[in-house]
Amino acid sequence: MDRELVQGAVRLMEQGEPCALATIIQVKGSAPREAGTQMLVTAGGQTLGTIGGGCAEAAVRQRALLVLQKGEPEIYHLDLTADTAADEGMVCGGIMDVFIEPLGG
Repeated sequence: MDRELVQGAVRLMEQGEPCALATIIQVKGSAPREAGTQMLVTAGGQTLGTIGGGCAEAAVRQRALLVLQKGEPEIYHLDLTADTAADEGMVCGGIMDVFIEPLGG
């Protein structure tokens, strides 16, 4: 995990603010980032780090907010294949599985 993400997560947990850690665990085809890339999402929707930007990152951010509400981790399957990618104007067109886990709170 990136030092900045660790420091951010620790700071949020010390303040009692819930956050979620999103980690790309699998990539098939062309995707904006590789497996192991992480992003922290606060309960207010702010992010630290990036998993690639664009609509894929926005979708993961929204899903992370739901994970925070439920309080249970999940694997989020994100399909960026040709039709979806073309509709969104994205260059990449793969599939990503993202593990989203709530931290602190």
